Amino acid sequence: MVTSSFAAVFDIHRKAPPFFTYTSADWNPLTYEEAISPTSNSVVAYRGSKKFAELEVWNYLKIQKPKFDVVTLCPPMTFGPIVHPLDKIGGLNESNTPLWKIATGETPLPVTNVPFWIDVRDLGLAHVEALLRPEAGNKRYTPASPEHFSYALAAKIMLEQFSWATGKVSKEEQPIDQSYGLDGEMATRGLGVKYRSFKETVVDLVSQLWEMENKQ
Repeated sequence: MVTSSFAAVFDIHRKAPPFFTYTSADWNPLTYEEAISPTSNSVVAYRGSKKFAELEVWNYLKIQKPKFDVVTLCPPMTFGPIVHPLDKIGGLNESNTPLWKIATGETPLPVTNVPFWIDVRDLGLAHVEALLRPEAGNKRYTPASPEHFSYALAAKIMLEQFSWATGKVSKEEQPIDQSYGLDGEMATRGLGVKYRSFKETVVDLVSQLWEMENKQ
């Protein structure tokens, strides 16, 4: 079981229109030379690390032919409540941090680089099912909610759901990018994954963090 990333799938140069949908068959076209170049920035290096780490897994299977199989999951932005110990909010993981910053009034809103996401609880289930289902062996999945998001949508949900958000959370508008898609249906069919709504994910995370912050 390998947790890869949508970064191993995403091609930053591929633009719509026409509409297209990323699937588990797609790979980030970044070359190794580009990824390690001293002139490349940290984002390029990160994208390269995800791609080539996953490729090594598949190359190992091809060359060594081990007796075990492998499943790789390539999730996009992963949000949702945390279960690991957290001494302070400042130690929050990077994916959830922008949502908490919105809740605490940061402006302008973060830039939504890709409109795809998954709830960490749904991703956790995908991992378990991938281990339990023999038919999932040696397959690659892109588990992702069919609901596109923006950070402005997250802010709107907070304003609607929390009384304390009024006057604190930004009302800035951002378009939600619907020009391309990411196939999460293969994970539903193959792993039985069902996806929570963005509203549920945002409310559950922010409620948890707000309670934690006000206990400190």
